[in-house]
Amino acid sequence: MMIEVEPNEIYEIELCSGECRRWLYCGSDSQSQIWWRDLETGREFNESSAMYTWTIIRKIDPSSNLQKAK
Repeated sequence: MMIEVEPNEIYEIELCSGECRRWLYCGSDSQSQIWWRDLETGREFNESSAMYTWTIIRKIDPSSNLQKAK
């Protein structure tokens, strides 16, 4: 199932290593590059610069404990 992402929403991401991360979807820029922010590191990056495979697991409900966990 493909998940539709929405700007300024947080998603649980599974990296190819099996590690799960929380990323904020920042949206696309004027050059159609898609931008994300890793909420653990605070780093922003575009999809074309990602050096590993990842999958969106789910959108995180703002009231869930997973969003508040580190």
